[in-house]
Amino acid sequence: MSPAPSSAAKFDASRAGEYAAQSRIALAGYEACHELAACVLYSALGQGSAARILVGGAGGTAQEILVAAPLEPGWHFTAVDPSPPMLASAQAAVDAAGLSNRAAWHLGTVEDLPEQEPFDAATLIGVLHHVPGEEAKLALLKGIAARLRPDAPLILAGNRGAYASRPLLLKAWATRWRMAGASEDEVQAKMGKILQGADPPSSTDEVEQLLKLAGFEGAELFFSSLFWGAWIARRSA
Repeated sequence: MSPAPSSAAKFDASRAGEYAAQSRIALAGYEACHELAACVLYSALGQGSAARILVGGAGGTAQEILVAAPLEPGWHFTAVDPSPPMLASAQAAVDAAGLSNRAAWHLGTVEDLPEQEPFDAATLIGVLHHVPGEEAKLALLKGIAARLRPDAPLILAGNRGAYASRPLLLKAWATRWRMAGASEDEVQAKMGKILQGADPPSSTDEVEQLLKLAGFEGAELFFSSLFWGAWIARRSA
């Protein structure tokens, strides 16, 4: 789920190796979010649909593909990620699940993909808060919009809100690591990385404004967990 070359360096081989376990601690409700994302996407595309789905920042667990693919045999996925070890980890998970014929892999960014036949849907999960600055966030969302057909759904999920502005939630987040058995030194190290290594949109309103500016409409929040939120929106006609 790494976003762009400027941020992809932190998703090296060591982080790719621990990503599956660490992401489930960092996001309370990891499985539920992905399951609901797949259910919402299925509801938006319709039963029996054939669809080409763009998966932005697919590296790591490939959970978007693993959960959604069994819902519809006519769905095929183009997975994009700029981190070689993260993309390799995702591809290995998809291959192990017997879904290799349902996915294509692209090492690079969404903007690298040619604007040819438009995709029928897209996902961007766990990515936007790793993209530094509003301008780069907007460029990424615009790049996705440019590769979607009109009215195509986008599932967007990630953290929003300045972490330090909500100290109670930040403390609760730290306690997630304690529950997982981390020592106090490890907890502090984890939180230090979180505070220094991400740039989430400042609020739900900012997320929805970014979507609107990028060419999406009708954003609807369907999942929330501490700082995390997940939305569905549609490419404007």
